[in-house]
Amino acid sequence: MTPHKITMGHNGRLYVPDHPIVPFIEGDGIGPDVWRASKMVIDAAVAHVYGGKRQIVWQEILAGEKAFNQTGEWLPAATLDIARENLVSIKGPLTTPVGGGIRSLNVAMRQELDLYVCLRPVKWYKGVPSPVVAPENVNMVIFRENTEDIYAGIEFASGSEEAGKLLNFLTEQGVSKKVRFPESSAFGIKPVSKDGSERLVRAAIKYALKHKLPSVTIVHKGNIMKFTEGGFKIWAYELAEREFGDKVYTWGQWEKARKTQGEDAANARLKKEEALGKLIIKDVIADNFLQQILISPKDYSVVATLNLNGDYISDAAAASVGGIGIAPGANINYLTGHAVFEATHGTAPKFANTDTMNPSSLLLSGVMMLDYMGWNEAADCIEEALSTTIMRKRVTIDFYNLMHDATLLKTSEFAHEIIKNFA
Repeated sequence: MTPHKITMGHNGRLYVPDHPIVPFIEGDGIGPDVWRASKMVIDAAVAHVYGGKRQIVWQEILAGEKAFNQTGEWLPAATLDIARENLVSIKGPLTTPVGGGIRSLNVAMRQELDLYVCLRPVKWYKGVPSPVVAPENVNMVIFRENTEDIYAGIEFASGSEEAGKLLNFLTEQGVSKKVRFPESSAFGIKPVSKDGSERLVRAAIKYALKHKLPSVTIVHKGNIMKFTEGGFKIWAYELAEREFGDKVYTWGQWEKARKTQGEDAANARLKKEEALGKLIIKDVIADNFLQQILISPKDYSVVATLNLNGDYISDAAAASVGGIGIAPGANINYLTGHAVFEATHGTAPKFANTDTMNPSSLLLSGVMMLDYMGWNEAADCIEEALSTTIMRKRVTIDFYNLMHDATLLKTSEFAHEIIKNFA
C-alpha cells in the first residue's frame, strides 16, 4: 500500500487516491476518546464498503494541549503546513489557550488556511431526544462565513491607546456622540467585504443547485447594520442574478415585479418559478430567523449568513435536533480544496479519559469528510448504522438520560454497536 496526497485539479475537482493521507488532530479533553471511536467506525466502514481496495492513511498532527506539552506551541507551524499540503484533515475539540497570543485555535486554523465556509448540516435522526415537537421538519445546511465579521478579532481594550485613537477618529467624523460612554468604551471592528460575501453565497448556491434543494436563505441584520449586514444581503442578490441567471429566482426580482405589476402578479410569478424548479433566493432578518427555525423549519433548506449570526443559528438549530453533541461541522475553501472537519462541541475536560461521551459529532463530521472525498458509499453506511443504533436505544450517557428503556454504552461500545449495524 502506497499512500498518496489528495490534490485539487485545475478543473476545480478534488482527486482522491485509494490510499489518501489524511492528517488528524485527536483533540483535548474528551478528544482522544471520541477520536478513537470515530476512527474505528470510519476505518471499518471503508473496509466494509470497498472490500480493502481503499484505506485512509492517518497522519497525526499536533494542536492544543498535546502540542503545547510536546513543542511549547499551541499551534505549531508544522501542523498548518501538513494540513495545507494534504488538503483534507479532521480534528477533535481543542481547548482555548488562557492568556495572550491565540484567541482560539479553531479560529486560527480557519484564518491561516482561509477556510471561508463553515458548513453545518442540521437534521434529525429518528430516536434522538429533542426539545421540539416535530424535529423531523428540520433539515437544513448552514453556510456560515468563516473569516470576516467580528471573528476577524479586531478589538481595542477600554482605556488603551488604540481605543483613544479610534475615538479621536470617530470625533473627526462627527459620530462620537453615538458612543454613550466614550472614556470607558472598548471597541470592535466588523469587516464585511463584497469579495468575502460573494464567495460564501456562491458556494451556498452551488451546493443547493447540486443537491436540487428548493431555496437559499440570506440571513442578516441589515435593518440595523446597513453597510455590513445590509451589504451582505445586497451583494448576495446581485451575485445570484449575475452568475446564476435563469437557474434562480430572487426575492429582489419578486420585489421589482410587485412594484411594476402588483402583488398578486408577483406572487403568481414566484409560484410559477418554483414550479419550474428554480432555486429561490430569499432573505430573513436574523432575529426573526431564530424564531422561524422553531416555528416553520420546513421553509428553509440552505442558509447563508455572516460569522456571528451563523454561530448563533447553527447552535440553536442543532439544539432542535438533539444538541451539538450530534452536530457535525466542516471548514472548507472550495477554491483550493482545503477542508478541516471537526467536532462542534467543547473539550469537556471533566470527562476526559472516561470513555463515556457521545462521539457522534466527530463521527458525523467524518461522514461529511467521506462525502467531500467522494466516498459516498462509506458515508451512507456510517450514517444509516448510526441511525439504526440510536433507534434501538443503545446509546451513550447523554441520550440514555433522556430516553426510556435505553441501554447505556460506553464511547467505545457505541462505536462497536454502530459497526455491528452496517448493512
